[in-house]
Amino acid sequence: MLRYFRGSFIFTAVCLVLAAWLGWSRTGTIGGALEVLWIVAILAVLEISLSFDNAVVNASVLEGQEEIWRKRFLTWGMIIAVFGMRIVFPLAIVAVAAGIGPIDALRLSLQQPEEYERIVSSAHLSIAGFGGTFLAMVGIKFFFDSDKHVHWIGTIEKRLARFGEIDAFGLALLLLVLLGFARLLDDGAARQFIQAGILGVAAFVTVEAIGHWLERSNIGGGRSGLGGFIYLNVLDASFSFDGVIGAFALSNNMLVIALGLSIGAMFVRSLTIMLVEKGSLAEYRYLEHGAFWAILALAGILLASSSYQISETVTGLIGGVMIAASLLWSIRRNRKLATQHRSEAAKQAAKTRATNTSAR
Repeated sequence: MLRYFRGSFIFTAVCLVLAAWLGWSRTGTIGGALEVLWIVAILAVLEISLSFDNAVVNASVLEGQEEIWRKRFLTWGMIIAVFGMRIVFPLAIVAVAAGIGPIDALRLSLQQPEEYERIVSSAHLSIAGFGGTFLAMVGIKFFFDSDKHVHWIGTIEKRLARFGEIDAFGLALLLLVLLGFARLLDDGAARQFIQAGILGVAAFVTVEAIGHWLERSNIGGGRSGLGGFIYLNVLDASFSFDGVIGAFALSNNMLVIALGLSIGAMFVRSLTIMLVEKGSLAEYRYLEHGAFWAILALAGILLASSSYQISETVTGLIGGVMIAASLLWSIRRNRKLATQHRSEAAKQAAKTRATNTSAR
């Protein structure tokens, strides 16, 4: 198992050294260095706790990927996740919201972190709408599937699968939920929230369309190559929205946030590769289901956060409970099957002995 996380531990050590140096350079004291080190460590733990479902879902997609694209997801995808989502994305929000250039946005993040935090936080409504609907569409695609025959929570999942026979039923339900949350907002905020939500749906459909087109034309390996790589990175970005925004509760320094969340992102990728190569999704049959339930829960939390303050602790706890429960159910199923196999083997052995005795 260590070989899967060796790179993550090395990356963590480098980030922690940089965090200590950053704290020392800002304050000139050991206490200042330890404070930044502590914040980075907490941010890393927060990101990892929020991202177990991300790793499982990534693994479910990555299983069908060619080996070279798996490696590219761990390398190129890591650059996109760290540099793109943890640094460029917040800077882009500030640049657009404040009407300034990217260099000015970077300068603002370093020289006026309080104002930088305020501007990024002001974009939460759009982020909640976009991220919430995109992740909801991911969950809808999994559960509203009439060809899906493996169910964990059978009473609910079987019904959802039957609804999948009705075209766009899940999408219609999602739009009603989006409208319901929008009605809790004033007109201007509701318009912004709905627009972001529609863009989230459009982004999902676009990524799916690109994947199908690449698959038909066999460009870049189709779904098992470039198409899956694009989908994985967009999905990964959607998962990181809540972590990026929630990080400002601990620090408003862009560099501190980037260091902490990057550690978490690296461990998520290592966990993803481990799940794929060890065949954990096949061994633990309901683990994937738990992850997709966690996705729907995260989507609902993001949409609800447009009107309600929801702690990241609650988000992480719900996802963790879903994953843990599905894992326990999978282990129980495996033990039950093992007991049945032993019982059948014992019966067969007894029957064989009886046959041999009568033959004598």
